[in-house]
Amino acid sequence: MTAGRWLLRAASLGAALLVWQGLTSLDVNVWLRFEQFPTVGEVASTFAERAGTAPYWQDLTSSLRRIVTGFALAAVLGVAVGTAIARSRIAADVLGPLLEVLRPVPAIALVPVAILLFPSNEQGIVFITCTAAFFPVLVSTRHAVGALTPVWEEAVLTMGGGRARILFSVVLPGALPGIFGGLSVGIGVAWICVISAEMISGEYGVGYRTWQDYTVIDYPGVFVGMVTIGALGWLTSTAVELLGRRLTSWLPRTAASSSPATPPRSSRPARVPRTAPAAATGTAERRDLQPVQGTTTGGTQQ
Repeated sequence: MTAGRWLLRAASLGAALLVWQGLTSLDVNVWLRFEQFPTVGEVASTFAERAGTAPYWQDLTSSLRRIVTGFALAAVLGVAVGTAIARSRIAADVLGPLLEVLRPVPAIALVPVAILLFPSNEQGIVFITCTAAFFPVLVSTRHAVGALTPVWEEAVLTMGGGRARILFSVVLPGALPGIFGGLSVGIGVAWICVISAEMISGEYGVGYRTWQDYTVIDYPGVFVGMVTIGALGWLTSTAVELLGRRLTSWLPRTAASSSPATPPRSSRPARVPRTAPAAATGTAERRDLQPVQGTTTGGTQQ
């Protein structure tokens, strides 16, 4: 990424902060009420205070541990089940209807189920996080595997490859772009649900602390929690995208540095061969005419 793009992104964030500071410092109250909102300075001051305390980092570590555990389980299960449904008619008939019935149910609605099933709140929150990320990964994997061309599989079978060879050399590598699309969506949904679960039944975590700040009307603390959640979500989603680019580096990509005015080599018109010089052309014409002249002369002499 060029320095200009980094500068543009930083400028967009800075402009948003300036708008926030202006609306809150002026107590703007035109339909939307900003007089209750803390200013950017108040939020920054509260963040600096909490960043130097142990509870803040304990909450951050708890939320990261839950999201990593739940998302890792969802990634493994989603890819495995999605591949099985796309490749096996029996798996599609047995698992497909059940999963389609459960898929529209919001993961946060499973909080009572998690409380009844699991002996601790920690396990219940991980279960909710895993469920939230599982279905996006499942659906994207199923569609990506189903869209693969059968020519590749037939080529492996022709060369004597078995089912395991087809799975790990053709199916999974070919479906990786679609799988990582589902993983990118799943990590965002997982953050939404883990924060909600921490607000409802958590003991530690960024979501739990944010809800506690709201109950005691500590609005700068609420915004500190929101900023922390946004930063963690951005970092984890960026990590997933970078991993996806690294594992799919074999895909053709357009070079950002190439000039759009310069056409690719394959699209340039072929060179037209130069025409022969006039002198050479005339010589060739005279050579072609010599036998004819000779024949005519011979006929005249006869």
